[in-house]
Amino acid sequence: MSAWVLPDHIADVLPSEARHIEEIRRDLLDMARCYGYELVMPPLLEHLESLLSGTGEALDLQTFKLVDQLSGRMMGLRADSTPQVARIDAHLLNRRGVARLCYCGPVLHTRPGGPHASREPLQFGAEIYGHAGLEADLEILTLALDALRSANVGPLTVDLANARIVSALLKASGLTAAEQDLVHAALAGKDASELRVLTRQCPPDIAIAIQSLVELYGDARVLDKAAQRLPALPEVQQALSELQWLGKHIASAFDDVSVSFDLADLRGYAYYTGTRFSIYAPAAHDALARGGRYDEVGSVFGRKRPAVGFSLDVKELASAAQLRPLRAAIRAPWGEDAALRLAIAALRQQGETVVCVLPGHESEVDEFQCDRELKEQSGQWSVTAI
Repeated sequence: MSAWVLPDHIADVLPSEARHIEEIRRDLLDMARCYGYELVMPPLLEHLESLLSGTGEALDLQTFKLVDQLSGRMMGLRADSTPQVARIDAHLLNRRGVARLCYCGPVLHTRPGGPHASREPLQFGAEIYGHAGLEADLEILTLALDALRSANVGPLTVDLANARIVSALLKASGLTAAEQDLVHAALAGKDASELRVLTRQCPPDIAIAIQSLVELYGDARVLDKAAQRLPALPEVQQALSELQWLGKHIASAFDDVSVSFDLADLRGYAYYTGTRFSIYAPAAHDALARGGRYDEVGSVFGRKRPAVGFSLDVKELASAAQLRPLRAAIRAPWGEDAALRLAIAALRQQGETVVCVLPGHESEVDEFQCDRELKEQSGQWSVTAI
């Protein structure tokens, strides 16, 4: 095998694509900062028990593992940043009130999440700790939408769900933990026939409700159908009320965003405890962003706090977004003349890109599409159009 062949689902990022990704990354971080989110940078490498503690256990099969040469302990390369940010909130910040945190960095997966997915996503995310009300859910969802709109990926669709619905029905089902796992798999695959088999020993109203979930997807009318078909369990009623509230607020705030509901949606990580969402765009193969409420995420670190957030892969977002026009640069000759060097330095301080043409390379392709050049006229260096 050639030394330059990369592993499957791992790729180099070349200049034009890297520029596109970096521009989007900066816009995402700027958007989060506008909302008051503070940037944190958790390490790529941690002790395995920290990465996979509590809700992080769901990431076990996705985590690369290795032995630390210094301590002999097992370490892992993060597959998701949320458990790390929960640790930062619980142990390092330890604030009493609300903490708004954001991050952007690579994560590594042992297997790709889909046919077109990378095993080295560039994960951007934002999270709120310390507020249990729906106001935090709405803020996170609004930030996620504004972040994606800044990338200009076309009309967006928000798909809303609530983990409490399935949780409440399974709690009342009498099924074993292993049987509940099978129900989760059948719901994820919308396998109605398998659900009928799995729920045949459940109380009749619970069996009918679980089987109905695979049909409860679509616009806001789904919530009315769900109120009729699902049992009047307090958790179910609360979940439907929360979904209705969020859906109405998003629909009124964003004229160009469609809102739908899928009460059987179980995709994503297993730590969601309340409302959850996926955001889609026509140009993307799958959801561009996923998020929701995960109030249990900090428990293993000794500090259970309300938490809600979202994350996305900047590389995947860049592949769905239109390329932005390249900002034209200024071409300048290479030289040791002091006045030339001062002129180049002044232009760069003004934010201009100045490309010095090295001797003997005057005829090479201009990758920066220079539309101006720095020329000496009457003893003065000035910028002229090409």
